[in-house]
Amino acid sequence: MYYVYLFTPKDSLELYQELTFAESFEEVQKHMLDGYEDNFTEEDFHYIQNNSADWIGQFTIFDYRGKSYVVMTTPGTERLKILAVEELPEEVRVFFSELSEFN
Repeated sequence: MYYVYLFTPKDSLELYQELTFAESFEEVQKHMLDGYEDNFTEEDFHYIQNNSADWIGQFTIFDYRGKSYVVMTTPGTERLKILAVEELPEEVRVFFSELSEFN
């Protein structure tokens, strides 16, 4: 339990730091859900390590029948604070719906 609490990223900022400062691709693969390993490539890992992010966002998507909302929240804070809520355009909603059905 301590391992999960202390060594698992809890928000977007911690995840970014984990990916940026990891010593190997194999080290970050432990954060992948079983069966989803193909969704994050070693090429993606090297790009993240070799470039600085312009900004880090944290988002949640609520999907309903025919309508989706994206909620932007604060990364790196102890409790989430809502920054913005927007209905997704249809093509973006479909993109995220298909992405969530990837595996």
